[in-house]
Order: sequence, then C-alpha cells, then structure tokens
Amino acid sequence: MADLYQALADPTRRKILDELTERDGQTLFEICSRLAMKHGLTSTRQAVSQHLDVLAAVGLIVTRREGRYKFHHIVTEPLEHLADRWLKPS
Repeated sequence: MADLYQALADPTRRKILDELTERDGQTLFEICSRLAMKHGLTSTRQAVSQHLDVLAAVGLIVTRREGRYKFHHIVTEPLEHLADRWLKPS
C-alpha cells in the first residue's frame, strides 16, 4: 500500500493517470505530447518512461504490445481498494 501512495505522490504521475483516464491506450509518444501540450511539462521520453514503470510496478497501468508500439492502459482496481479502506457501509 505504501508503494501506491508513493507512486501517487508525484504530480507528473498523477497527470499521466489523468491523461490515460481521458484517453486510454496511448503510446509513450502520445503521452509525452499530451503532457507537453496540455500541462506544459517538458519531461524527456526517458523520464516519462520511468514514471510509467513506477505506475506499472504498483499495478496502476498495464501495457500491451502491438507490433513495434506499446500501448499503456490505466487500471483502477488498486485505487478502488484504496478508497474501500475508508468507506464504511451505511
């Protein structure tokens, strides 16, 4: 659980998740472009790739290869488990 909090603590990673929520299944190039255009973030492809690795390690994204392209998809189950921790049945 602590790793999940650490992954979510970084603002760039949260923006990546926002972008994948808005449009799931993006390549690294698409994510970098959207971060630059919408958020003014000029992170290198390598830096964004490292952020994606952290998100994948905690189960917040999965990747799918199609030919030479790698598509990134958001996974919300870890966030649901996080919220369930404090939600009490009425």
